[in-house]
Amino acid sequence: MQLDQDLLSLQEMRAAVKKAKVAQRTYEAFSQEAVDRIVEAVAMAAFAKKDELAKMAVEETGMGVPEHKAIKNEVASRGVYESIRDLKTVGVIREHKKEKIVEIASPFGVIAGIVPTTNPTSSAIFKSLIALKTRNAIIFSPHPSAKRCTVEAARICLEAAVKSGAPEGVIGWITEPTMDATQELMKHRDVNLILATGGGALVKAAYSSGKPAYGVGSGNVPCYIEKTADIQKAVKRIVVSKTFDNGTICATEQALVVDRNIREAVIREFKKHGAYFLNDQEKQKLEKVMTISPGKLNPKIVGRSASVIAKMAGIDVPADATILIADETKVGKEIPFSIEKLAPVFPFYTVEGEKEAITICDQLLALGGRGHTLALHTTDEQVIRTFSLHMPVSRLLVNTPSSIGAVGGTTGLKPSLTLGCGSFGGNITSDNISAEHLLNIKRVAHGTKDIYIPKPQVVGESDDAPITEGQIQSVVEKVLAGIEKGAPIDQKTIAHLVTKVLAQI
Repeated sequence: MQLDQDLLSLQEMRAAVKKAKVAQRTYEAFSQEAVDRIVEAVAMAAFAKKDELAKMAVEETGMGVPEHKAIKNEVASRGVYESIRDLKTVGVIREHKKEKIVEIASPFGVIAGIVPTTNPTSSAIFKSLIALKTRNAIIFSPHPSAKRCTVEAARICLEAAVKSGAPEGVIGWITEPTMDATQELMKHRDVNLILATGGGALVKAAYSSGKPAYGVGSGNVPCYIEKTADIQKAVKRIVVSKTFDNGTICATEQALVVDRNIREAVIREFKKHGAYFLNDQEKQKLEKVMTISPGKLNPKIVGRSASVIAKMAGIDVPADATILIADETKVGKEIPFSIEKLAPVFPFYTVEGEKEAITICDQLLALGGRGHTLALHTTDEQVIRTFSLHMPVSRLLVNTPSSIGAVGGTTGLKPSLTLGCGSFGGNITSDNISAEHLLNIKRVAHGTKDIYIPKPQVVGESDDAPITEGQIQSVVEKVLAGIEKGAPIDQKTIAHLVTKVLAQI
């Protein structure tokens, strides 16, 4: 029964967190040398199983391409390892002698790792590595439709870590995840940070948990082919990117925006690469399959090939069709082609130039991709500068496949499977998340200068105000009146008055 499964899932989660907390406290005392040895072993073990895990992920989820998921696993293991290998994460990590500040690394503790169905094994490998590098423990909650491959990836990482000296339980997981267990994991008192990759609702839940959280937004990535672009190279890069793992990376191009004066040349080039352009009737058929309600993508098309999606819509296309493309002029939740699709399907917007392109791109981003990524193909540096200043994105990728470039495959960006969207997309960071985001930094600051702190004034007095003749006369009269009555003389008042008078002379 479902109730029994919920209880079992909750019990497994709580046991994993308890074990992880103990393991993390032990692991926190490890030296940099020991940590680095463990991280390298885990990276190499995961890399060795990249093909096996890729095949397992495709078989379980029905999404993507095994050869492409293997590349994702390679980036998540060896690529991420090489990017964090020399990062100091234990003890004193930086010393600013001029400012007399010393920085000391401290782990967060136990991390909740939420894993998506689109990139299950690569996400588990990536998150395991950056958690281990920073002396944190991590508990994975897989997507239910990718639980076997996610747990297997985590198991491979844990075995390699323990074999190299890490404590048991430093990596854990929920084998039969439920929504209740995932939500309680994020709210568990012994969980110190949430690293969430998944759908919008799950990311919002992470931010609403009361815990520090790194979540990522959706990536409705516009791709502008500007009139000065090298059309052959641009189209080839876009096709490679859009068909990579059947479009399951959130930074994959989602909409083509093309200058009118190169429209026909761009269309011809796409057709050379196997793209199929839909007529109006075919477009209407596909629209009925793409969404289950306005703005909500049909999950059955995610990560499927162009030919499979076309068959679902009753459209006859060549078996080797790479991408399905349809002309579009509108943007909105009620326009299926304009939303994020995570599949090899494109709307084709024709614009009169840079200004209209900016408008369309901004509308597409506002629909669900603000803060994420924009792809630009141009040779005009001024166009690059204009877009970089005006577009609300965290990554502007120029003349490169967007999906692979955003995760650091074809660019100098940090290799990562979790891409922040900044405040544009409701995230705490616009970075490619990596190990440095899982550290607390303690700072020892020495005094470098002295400052003068004035003494507080007595209420009702002001030493800066000049003494008037009337004030002096008033005090003298009070003193004389007191003498006549036999009262004691207020020496303090007289001394204070004389001091101020002398200061004014």
